[in-house]
Amino acid sequence: MTIKEFFSFSKNKYFWFHILGMILFIVVAIYATLKGLDIYTQHGRGVSVPNVKGMQLSEAEILLHNQNLEIVVIDSSYIPDYPSGAIVEQNPNADSRVKKERLIYVTINSSNAPKRAIPDVIDNCSLREAQAKIGAAGFTLGENEYIQGENDWVYGIKYRGRQLTPGEKVPIGATLVLVVGDNKLFMPETELDSLTQGTDIHQKGEEEVIVDDSWF
Repeated sequence: MTIKEFFSFSKNKYFWFHILGMILFIVVAIYATLKGLDIYTQHGRGVSVPNVKGMQLSEAEILLHNQNLEIVVIDSSYIPDYPSGAIVEQNPNADSRVKKERLIYVTINSSNAPKRAIPDVIDNCSLREAQAKIGAAGFTLGENEYIQGENDWVYGIKYRGRQLTPGEKVPIGATLVLVVGDNKLFMPETELDSLTQGTDIHQKGEEEVIVDDSWF
């Protein structure tokens, strides 16, 4: 059989019928597979994800359950001005189209502020430098407490009346009190009084000299 006769439909029609049948079978099989996957995965069918940001977890669970969706808490954060236990983030975002029984991942606002180590300022820097470091670390400052020591030198940090140790952790946003040195506190009151009295005597002496000069 020549090559021409092999490719001739009239000479090998049964062979070509088998080829066409195989091609048709493959096309039908691919179409049926794709259609079956669409049905199995519910392609094109879904629900819109509601916006649950700002809701309490219990409220969001009810809302999502009514939409045939499930909620999962994956993380927590702390926002001072946000309600405790409220949802701050969700994934997928609101109005996204998802399939039923899809898991919605959320982050809730913690009721407790996370703790952070205080900056290394105790007996290590000046008042101005300590104020800048503490503010940058997310803490607030109360009124300074002064003790005898080098002027404007930070000797300690207090939180709620308790002396903190270097590197100790306290809640972010906590109000800290700096224990600062004041060299004026070194001067005893008796010495201060004597200096004041000496000044008065000197002034009185000058007045007397002026009066004595008037007689000549």
